[in-house]
Amino acid sequence: MELWMKIGSGIILLAFFFMLLPRAKYMLENSPKGSSNDWMLAAMLLGGVALFIYILVKVV
Repeated sequence: MELWMKIGSGIILLAFFFMLLPRAKYMLENSPKGSSNDWMLAAMLLGGVALFIYILVKVV
């Protein structure tokens, strides 16, 4: 990739970042907070997926 394409891509990436930053900050401040049951369910689901992938890797 030519240098000017890399520079242009970097400028566009920074512009997207700075455009999304205020919205992300607002969403973090005003989003509903999860209870301990919600976090436990999320951890169990992620653990189940990790276990499933581990089993698939060991079978092959």
